[in-house]
Amino acid sequence: MKLLLIGSGGREHALAWALAKSPKLTKLYAAPGNAGIADVADLVDLDVSDHQAVIGFCRDNTVDLVVVGPEAPLVAGLVDDLDAAGIRAFGPTRAAAQLEGSKAFTKGVCDEANIPTAAYGRFDAAEDALAYVRKQGAPIVVKADGLAAGKGVVVAMTLGEAEDAVKACFEGSFGAAGAEVVIEEFLDGEEASFFVLSDGTNALPLATAQDHKRAYDGDEGPNTGGMGAYSPAPVLTDALVSEVLKTIIEPTIATLAARGTPFKGVLYAGLMITASGPKLIEYNTRFGDPECQVMMMRLESDLLDLVLASVDGTLDRTHASWKKDVALTVVLAANGYPGSYEKGTEIKGVTPPSGDAQVAVFHAGTKRDQDRLLANGGRVLNVTALGASVGEARDQAYRAVESISWPEGFCRSDIGWRAIARENEA
Repeated sequence: MKLLLIGSGGREHALAWALAKSPKLTKLYAAPGNAGIADVADLVDLDVSDHQAVIGFCRDNTVDLVVVGPEAPLVAGLVDDLDAAGIRAFGPTRAAAQLEGSKAFTKGVCDEANIPTAAYGRFDAAEDALAYVRKQGAPIVVKADGLAAGKGVVVAMTLGEAEDAVKACFEGSFGAAGAEVVIEEFLDGEEASFFVLSDGTNALPLATAQDHKRAYDGDEGPNTGGMGAYSPAPVLTDALVSEVLKTIIEPTIATLAARGTPFKGVLYAGLMITASGPKLIEYNTRFGDPECQVMMMRLESDLLDLVLASVDGTLDRTHASWKKDVALTVVLAANGYPGSYEKGTEIKGVTPPSGDAQVAVFHAGTKRDQDRLLANGGRVLNVTALGASVGEARDQAYRAVESISWPEGFCRSDIGWRAIARENEA
């Protein structure tokens, strides 16, 4: 099969690396890709927001399947347009991708299907939102309704922070994404990420993971797209996984199917494990980043087989196998991220991952300048390792971090701290 992978981040490098191992694959293209993806795929200079250009490339190169990595093309309806052109694609339609594209949409699904989630209000005017915040008090969570690259959520611990977050949304800090705001109760507990594949009817559970959203050690600083992750997440026991499937995932898939907008692709539930059970924080409609990197390190099954089962509606006859090892990834980011940062600084000491790697460095924001590797984004590298425990995987990953020379970058030094504390208690 010939595949086109859409995207340019660490998630897409991990997907490309995993897809490249499939015996079914004869050719892998990536648009636009990055310096790491170029080791396993042919990079294509395509504007992925130009759907007709993507369709034209697929026809010219007899592409059999398009795998869409990031959320923006999904919300923009790339899968719809590929389907209409007779080109198979992995990912949800525009209507189903609203689970990520609009937090208010997801809250409506939760209301309809009685899915446990935080109490909320939704507002399209700053005055009403500010009045709600002042009535509820802090801590409270303020979310831009639309896509904001992982930066549109503020967990406000004070009333002032909440008011500032509301004003930022309505003053245009997140563009059109902030035209409507969802304000939620603060949920106390431990966060975890749970992934399933869906074919519109069936759900195939994938691995669990835990992300580290805050920029600095000790879960301090601003929210980011993710500074590290590990899989599996010990907080999600088998009993909790069953509960999440029954109370959150399956009702969501059934509701969308009943609406005539079945969900196909990856459904990623961001969960809070509270004292009263798991609650849905948000949905994403694609693999997480950096959770995808740790999941692909652990995946034993052929990723392409799983993708095809989602596209073809045969997940009920499919099984996913995982290594027992723990995988952990540390994100190297440019100094200043998630604020302003410098591009074009040189990185040394990075080697391509082998097919059966115990340690793999996945590229997120990189580009090549002849034989030099340059930083080209905020989150730049994902240093990922396997180990028999979270502690062992962490030690492997940080040893690999130390071998990379990039003075203009930084990382958290405490990825996996919750799970390691559990291991030390056991």
